[in-house]
Amino acid sequence: MIYVLIILFVLIVILAANVRIVPQAYAYVVERLGGYDSTWSVGLHFKIPILDKVAKKVNLKEQVVDFPPQPVITKDNVTMQIDTVVFFQITDPKMYAYGVENPIMAIEKLTATTLRNIIGEMELDQTLTSREVINTNMRSALDVATDPWGIKVNRVELKNIIPPEAIRNAMEKQMKAERERREAILIAEGEKKSTILVAEGKKESAILNAEAEKQAAILRAEAEKEKRIREAEGQAEAIRVVQMANAEGIKFLREAGADDAVLTLKKLEAFEKAANGQATKIIVPSEIQGVAGLAKSVGEVLTQK
Repeated sequence: MIYVLIILFVLIVILAANVRIVPQAYAYVVERLGGYDSTWSVGLHFKIPILDKVAKKVNLKEQVVDFPPQPVITKDNVTMQIDTVVFFQITDPKMYAYGVENPIMAIEKLTATTLRNIIGEMELDQTLTSREVINTNMRSALDVATDPWGIKVNRVELKNIIPPEAIRNAMEKQMKAERERREAILIAEGEKKSTILVAEGKKESAILNAEAEKQAAILRAEAEKEKRIREAEGQAEAIRVVQMANAEGIKFLREAGADDAVLTLKKLEAFEKAANGQATKIIVPSEIQGVAGLAKSVGEVLTQK
C-alpha cells in the first residue's frame, strides 16, 4: 500500500511539472529532442517529460529600448552625439528564438549603423531640422532588417541631437542675435503704430474741435439773430402801443369836441414820439404842414416879446 501511494505521489509531481499555463501576451517555443516542435499560445498545455522542453518564453507586447548616444559624422564633417529610442514588437516567436543570438544587441548595432548612414548624407543644419525624416527613414530600414528575426519595428525616435560645444555656442549666439533682431523689429513696429495712432488721434481731435467751433458759431449766430428779431419785435410792439394810445387820445378828443388844430398838434406829437429821436428824416403829411408853420410863427412871435 505504501508503494502505491509513493508511485501516485511521483506521478502527480511529474504531471504537475509538465503542465504549463501560458499567460496573456506571451508565447512559449517548445523543442522536442532538441529540435523545434511547436509554439504554445495562451492557455493550458502539457509537455512530454524528458522529450519536450520550453526553449524560450517570448514577450509579445510592444517593447521600448533606449540606446545610449552614438557618435555620427554629418556630410559637412561635424561629429555629433545622437541617442535613439526604438519601439518594437515580436511577431514570430520561432524566428525570434532562432533568428539571432542576442536580438536587443543586434537592434542596437543595426540602429547605430543605420543612423550613421542616414546622417552621413545630410549636413548639420538639415540634420537639426529633419528629425521626422530621419525617424521615418530609420524605421523603414530597421523594419526591413529585423523582419527575418521575427521583429517588427513600429517607431524610431531621435531622443537628443548633441552637436559639438563650439557649434552649440555659435548657434546660441545666432539665436540671440535673431531674437534681438526680432525684438528691434517689434519695437520699431510698435513705435510706428504708436506714432500713427497719435497722429490719427490729433487729426480726429482737430476735426472734432473744428466741428464744435462750427456748431458754436452757428449757435451764436442764431442767438444774435433771435436777439435782433426780439428787439425789432419789441420796438414794433412799442410803436404799435404808442400809436394805439395816440389813436385813443385823438378819438377821445373828437368825442370831447376838440377842433382840427388840436387834433393836428396831437398828430405832430405822435410823429415826434414815433421818431424817438432816432429817425433822420420824417415825412409829414401835407395837411399838417400848414399847422406846423403856423405853430412855428406863433413861437417866434412869443420869443420876440
